[in-house]
Amino acid sequence: MHNLKIAVIGNPGSWSTEVLADALEKKTGYKCVVEMSQVTMDFDSRSLFQGEVDLASLDALVIKKIGPVYSPDMFNRLEILRFFCKIGIPVYSRPERIMAAINRLSCTVTLQKGDIPMPPTVITENINQAVKAVKKFGKAVFKPLYSSKARGMLVVEDHDNCRSEIENFQASGNTTMYIQKMIDIPGKDLGVAFLGGKYLGTYARRQGESWNTCTSSGGKYEPYEPSQEIIELAQKAQSLFDLDFTCVDVVETDQGPMVFEVSAFGGFRGLINACSIDAAALYSEYVINDLSS
Repeated sequence: MHNLKIAVIGNPGSWSTEVLADALEKKTGYKCVVEMSQVTMDFDSRSLFQGEVDLASLDALVIKKIGPVYSPDMFNRLEILRFFCKIGIPVYSRPERIMAAINRLSCTVTLQKGDIPMPPTVITENINQAVKAVKKFGKAVFKPLYSSKARGMLVVEDHDNCRSEIENFQASGNTTMYIQKMIDIPGKDLGVAFLGGKYLGTYARRQGESWNTCTSSGGKYEPYEPSQEIIELAQKAQSLFDLDFTCVDVVETDQGPMVFEVSAFGGFRGLINACSIDAAALYSEYVINDLSS
């Protein structure tokens, strides 16, 4: 398969982008990382270029990241790729499937329509209703619609000053407020990974000193053997999006396992560090085998 030219759309220099590009290069002899902010689409000529690289001349694109930060700009970039698919070049995962997961509200709506158990959640632009939700929950996590690794999230408790905290959160760019009840977790949550819709493995994120389990906040990856119930729940959740590679964030609660979200891109590091699963190599094999079928 050394004649295949497969580019990775991602963030040049970032670990997950480069490890996937390296894995593809190892199997094909070709390496190309595409940064979407440097891409130009010409609708008349049906061309998509990064510098001198004509992406329409490649055999496939694999989307690992769509930008260094989560923002509405991601939708613009994915729309370009959605049109690019008309040219007939395979894209993994399909842009429209990523679009359903990349926005926290869109992801939640899809999960709710699929009857996936989640922590109680309220969506509102109204400050009074947001205060009411905090009083109802006792303690709530306010989550930006575009964020990862708990960036920009705010924990708000029911107290006299909670209104001002909520007003500040909304004023900082969160017109639509995503408010989720803060639930007790058993010191960890889980990343349940799937490749081509098939279960790949599970890692735990052990909580550090922070309220969240993110490794950027002191959390640690650990191996974990989930119950069949957890695997089946995560399988059902990811099937609603049909992504080529993804991780489902699951938490065990007194009411049973619940899903926080389905990742638009999925993570490699937890799988390699906790489970010794080289997801980048497996993903590259999956893409090459699919192109060969």
